[in-house]
Amino acid sequence: MRELKIFNTLTRKKEVFEPVTEGYVGMYVCGPTVYSNAHLGNVRTFLTFDVLFRYLRTIGYKVRYVRNITDVGHLVGDGDEGEDKIGKIAKLEKLEPMEVVQRYTNDFHQVLEQFNFLPPSVEPTATGHMIEQIEAVKDLIEKGLAYESKGSVYFDIEKYNEKGGSYGKLSGRILEDLLNETRELDGQSEKRNPLDFAIWKNASPEHIMQWPSPWGMGFPGWHLECTCMSTKYLGDQFDIHGGGMDLKFPHHECEIAQGSSLTGKDPVRYWMHTNMLTVNGQKMSKSLGNSFLPAQLFAGDHELLDQPYSPMTVRFFMLQSQYRSTLDFSNDALKGSQKAFRRLLNGLRIVKTLEFVSSETEIEEKKKTDVVKAIEGFYDALGDDLNTAVGIAHLFTMLKYINMIYMNQLPAAALGETTFNALKEKYVLFFEDVLGLQEEQNGSDVAVLNGMLEIYKEYKANRQFDKIDQIRAYFKDNGMVIKDLKHRIDWAWEE
Repeated sequence: MRELKIFNTLTRKKEVFEPVTEGYVGMYVCGPTVYSNAHLGNVRTFLTFDVLFRYLRTIGYKVRYVRNITDVGHLVGDGDEGEDKIGKIAKLEKLEPMEVVQRYTNDFHQVLEQFNFLPPSVEPTATGHMIEQIEAVKDLIEKGLAYESKGSVYFDIEKYNEKGGSYGKLSGRILEDLLNETRELDGQSEKRNPLDFAIWKNASPEHIMQWPSPWGMGFPGWHLECTCMSTKYLGDQFDIHGGGMDLKFPHHECEIAQGSSLTGKDPVRYWMHTNMLTVNGQKMSKSLGNSFLPAQLFAGDHELLDQPYSPMTVRFFMLQSQYRSTLDFSNDALKGSQKAFRRLLNGLRIVKTLEFVSSETEIEEKKKTDVVKAIEGFYDALGDDLNTAVGIAHLFTMLKYINMIYMNQLPAAALGETTFNALKEKYVLFFEDVLGLQEEQNGSDVAVLNGMLEIYKEYKANRQFDKIDQIRAYFKDNGMVIKDLKHRIDWAWEE
């Protein structure tokens, strides 16, 4: 098994990954609250863990990847008071809450499919685990770590710390500072301590999503949902918990407090958080008018966009930045990614056609070593806290040798059969299976394109220039070019 280092938010340093159970990985990622369309911040977070899921499987781990759907309990403002985000949309649009849930769950799945994300092993919903959540609340009350107040139940931060807990250890927040920052809010008087958070909320009559419980009609606290779903499918302690950095506090901080209180163990060994998106150096937000949905990117339908960008171009663009760094969207950056992606895509098509031809050619040791180093370099980069940016640089080194063989500048035999086969196999593996990139449909079957090239050759031989121009125009309209090479006529994606 290859070594993998992960930057652990909990310890604030890179650590060598050692799973709870050898050969197996349990990974939980906080999924979306399905009250609106999936946005690009979602996509970046889930892309990180899609690549991690793919890479872990590539290096031999058996992975159970759990990514939830939050379909109740996430209140406007992310606190303990206010309207349910889904319930609010349901009232505005005069829909059943589950209609809202279904609409935006469908949208979420569709967007992730467009970006070629693998589905998780399990995708639980909060409403599907109401029994587990009520039982967890009962357990926390019995342990003296939660208390009921006016039909709601709150987690007791002070008792948790008295019993050895350390609320704030993930985010680095200091309890005294948090208390000073806390303002008096509606309903605050229900709590013993202003930092206590709801694990079960009493539902007012107008609250349309509510369930019976020992404390009256209500609904679960947002933080408790993830604790119950993660432990149900991954156990009392599991390997990796991921999400956006905006979830670090209070959501993940509260998960640690609840989980350790319920089981007596730290629930997660490695916490991973993705950084945020910016647009032209500014934070992406609706209020600034610089926020766009994936569908707008694909259509080029936004005043900040010069042109449409395909899902694979955007995926590749995001992979060119390490997940813990800020990612800045700009037309120049996207156009650069489009060109670079197409270069690699042309390499994918070419490498699948290359065949080893043995000859008396002497092996060129330096070139052979370069290829081996590039392959190992890709593994090392992904093993170094999932550094896809450096991994892609090694992929371009591999591409250089693929193109040299294709252009008859380097005989395949000069690398030796073992190295040639490794170059061919690993380029496809890294591009498709690890980075999750793929060729995008352009409306033309490869067999049709090859057939058109045969006709093109005939027109060229007969000097029928008007027909030649028609075929060239067809290829160009579909984002391709015809390449008249010395040793062959071929097509490629326009870079």
